[in-house]
Amino acid sequence: MAGHHGKRKRDREYEGRMLLESVAIHGTGESVMDAIPVEVIGNILSHVAAARDVVRASATSRQWREAAHHHLLALRFQTADWPGYATLDTKDLELVVTQTILKTSCLEQLSIRFDDLWHDFSDTAVSAWLLHTRDSLRFLTYTTTSMPRVNVFERCGNARLQSLVFGHTETLSKEYAAQRFSSLLSLTLSEVCAGAADLNLLLSGCPKLESFSLLIADRPSLDPRATLKLTSSSLKSFMLEDYNNEWDNIILEADNLEALHLRKSTIEHFRLVSKGNLRMLRIDDLRIIHELDIGEATDLEIVDLSNSFTEKWAKFDHMISRPSSKLTKLRLWRLTSDDYWEVRNLETIAFLFPRLNHLALSFELKGGMLEYLLQGSSILEKVVLLELDSITLNNLFVDWIAGVLGRCPSLRRLVVHGRVFEAKNCGHSRMIGKFSTSFFKVLNQFPLVCVELNNL
Repeated sequence: MAGHHGKRKRDREYEGRMLLESVAIHGTGESVMDAIPVEVIGNILSHVAAARDVVRASATSRQWREAAHHHLLALRFQTADWPGYATLDTKDLELVVTQTILKTSCLEQLSIRFDDLWHDFSDTAVSAWLLHTRDSLRFLTYTTTSMPRVNVFERCGNARLQSLVFGHTETLSKEYAAQRFSSLLSLTLSEVCAGAADLNLLLSGCPKLESFSLLIADRPSLDPRATLKLTSSSLKSFMLEDYNNEWDNIILEADNLEALHLRKSTIEHFRLVSKGNLRMLRIDDLRIIHELDIGEATDLEIVDLSNSFTEKWAKFDHMISRPSSKLTKLRLWRLTSDDYWEVRNLETIAFLFPRLNHLALSFELKGGMLEYLLQGSSILEKVVLLELDSITLNNLFVDWIAGVLGRCPSLRRLVVHGRVFEAKNCGHSRMIGKFSTSFFKVLNQFPLVCVELNNL
């Protein structure tokens, strides 16, 4: 014991000598922080990114000011970082942003998100921000407005820009769309009004574009086209969100598309034309009125469908229900349909997707449905993560959990989702109590499975 305390004492003495030597080397009047190279300080500030915090930190010493000026790579302005932005009027906020940006010299990432404040910045200020950073900028997020309007695409266009998030403009006109971004890999358009011709003109000017997200898009009132047809030979990922049926038909021609995400939208017809390279299909809060066609998707690895409705589930079911040795994740979550969906049957899932390792199922159990879901005896050999959910917590749900667990011999983790409301009467309380008792009896049979309860 005495030897142990002696070692700790020697360690503290050594640390103390190192601290004193560090202070002595850099002068009596400097702190240990001043010994940090300016490049390292610049990297620290770049990870902070939030403009107010960067400004306050750089005010601590000359060395930190120098780091912010010569080595700061990332800067972010948004109300989520500091609510005080909302207390400033347009002129003061514009001055803060301008002074902060102009004190930098090598920004690679710039984010200006004041879309929730409804400020119209002057075109002079916005042009100054973008022109000052255009030679070094690689990632730009700009979702705010100016008056008069500034052609942000033209001001920020350079050979280095790789990612652009742009939004809150009335119309994406031809003067915007005609710009060329030779190195752009990712493009997000948010709350824009754009015609099919202008969108395709923009895509044609991005020969390396791999990811395109279209959020809350509107069709110009003068655009007579009922079909939005987008074409890109380089595109690998496409997301459509908060789209409200502005076009009757959407056609996406993307030979190399690997990921498709449709979210919070209402669509009459959607058709994907590709060479069958699709690997990830995610559909969330989607209402398909007539048809969803993803083509010959034989290489799917992830299928995630949740909170969605279509009158053509049978046809869509056929598209993803081909025997596939590549699918590793299947999530069918709170789907709306009047008919049972064939692929929900465990026997079918085991046959079609032998490499499945993540399975998530959620729906309302009804009379006779449990027998249909659990029929057969095929084993889900590779499933290691299982998620189950039901609208009603009752013994039928417990029987379903037990049945699925018995078919997953390699399972490591079980996540059980559910919604427990305040008991309204004694009968409801007894039902919840019976469910809990039966549920934990089932879990005791699988001691090696890690169990997580979500909202229970």
